[in-house]
Amino acid sequence: MYRFRILLCCVLFALVAMPVFADERVSVKVGYQSLTPSGTIAGNQSGVGTQIDVENDLNFADNEDLTAEVAFQLGIARLSLGYLPIEFSGSGNFTGTYNGQTFTAADATEASVNLSLYDLGLTLNLINLDDLPVRIQIGPEIAVKVIDAEVAFKATGVGVSINESDSGTVPIPTIGARARFGLSDYIAVVARVGYMEYDGNSFMDAEAQVEFSPLPLVGIYGGYRTFGLKIDETDLNVDVDFSGPFIGAMVRF
Repeated sequence: MYRFRILLCCVLFALVAMPVFADERVSVKVGYQSLTPSGTIAGNQSGVGTQIDVENDLNFADNEDLTAEVAFQLGIARLSLGYLPIEFSGSGNFTGTYNGQTFTAADATEASVNLSLYDLGLTLNLINLDDLPVRIQIGPEIAVKVIDAEVAFKATGVGVSINESDSGTVPIPTIGARARFGLSDYIAVVARVGYMEYDGNSFMDAEAQVEFSPLPLVGIYGGYRTFGLKIDETDLNVDVDFSGPFIGAMVRF
């Protein structure tokens, strides 16, 4: 135990002693994201189903959850893996059909949308200028968004009993760009955008954030993110947009 403590102290001292100007090899971010939903969902049967508005029909409230990202800097390449869980639920009274079953405004309806977003991205900083007052890194980004989606719908009333749950996992590749502007040793502005449409499914993701690192190894960040998701499967149709601010802490090695 004594040797372990000595080794741990040496490692911590070595990390703290790293110069402020050194490029990080690994960065870990844990944040808090608030998202506001808009759009429609539908449970289809033979291509027919009511488009249900998640704001006006179901009164979905904002989603607030933790988010995480780990990134590796490999020369001019940046490899990142992010995770964002999204959960929305609400209820309302309206008329329509879900998976071929009809309900009316007299029936009590409830619905939920659960998404798990896994984001694997690779950026090549083809522009990497570090000999200017402002450090500039710009390059194309190729990413794969793996979306694990589940939509549950329930309607109960006189002569009506609907309790449906549809799910699907959809990988969507995106092509875009990422830019980072280091305004000083402590402040940087980061922006990224990506989009792809494939086989009736599409994903658009854009965000901007400010990083503040008063210490070489730790810092905080905050920004705004918006993305649109469209899933068009045989029995599941999702066409929604989410947007909102986020804030978090980061560690670099």
